[in-house]
Amino acid sequence: MFDRLLFPTDGSRGSEAVLEHVLDIAEMHGAALHLLHVAPPEPERRPQPDDEATSRRATEGEKFVDDAAARASQTDVETITEVVHGEPYQEIINYGETNDIDLIVMPTHGRSGLSRLLLGSTTERVVRRSDVPVLTVRPDEQSALSYPYEHILTPTDGSPCANAAVTLGSELAVATEADIHGLSVVNVAYFGADVRGPVLVEEFEERAERAVSEAIDIATETGVANVTDAVERDVSIHQGVLSYIDDHDIDLVVMGTHGHTGFDRYMLGSVAEKLLRTSPVPVLTVREPKREE
Repeated sequence: MFDRLLFPTDGSRGSEAVLEHVLDIAEMHGAALHLLHVAPPEPERRPQPDDEATSRRATEGEKFVDDAAARASQTDVETITEVVHGEPYQEIINYGETNDIDLIVMPTHGRSGLSRLLLGSTTERVVRRSDVPVLTVRPDEQSALSYPYEHILTPTDGSPCANAAVTLGSELAVATEADIHGLSVVNVAYFGADVRGPVLVEEFEERAERAVSEAIDIATETGVANVTDAVERDVSIHQGVLSYIDDHDIDLVVMGTHGHTGFDRYMLGSVAEKLLRTSPVPVLTVREPKREE
């Protein structure tokens, strides 16, 4: 399932907490773990006082990856360490593509603030732009984490991006003997005071049922043994997904970063962003597959 994992680290408490979960994943799948630190860009001019700080940060980066590798050495996980210079999100994405990484694992926040998700910064940019799936984990929930996951939720709107997420979630479920929950949430607040509200709700529920049915077909064809389908109503899609997580003991959410533009949108900056901020369980995001020329 996973042969190569990438774990960017900045030596923060968030990184250290999530590392334990990463090692559990790598150990079960027999995957090599790439430990990466991105230091500030190297200067392209005469040495300046700031250059010393840049060099010091690079040295700190070497310590970060070495410390993580030392922890990994207590397991059977093979590690590869590297420190590079540049823009963090771009270097993480480039490293993932260059080294055929199967999964990037990142804490939702790091040194810049242990109480908030760095949306607008490294994590968000990697999720937005990476063609490699990204697993985000909240460090403050680490104590409740366990691997393998048992109950995987795949919210869907039937879009190609959502179906790609369902496929990945199903493959993971087969590899770890987990069950799959296909869910579509109809946002009843979306219609507001529209006099056609009842008719539109019914139409959207029919679309939701088709999306979930397609997701269930994907999971079944992939070989998932236990599959559950659900269409829910809620005042927001985000809240509907959170409620389902709580009610069904979900361990992992696998979702696309965007979906249909007119129906139950799963666009980063909306539902996906809110789930990355608030989900009590890890969130695995998948971008829409590239179209073949």
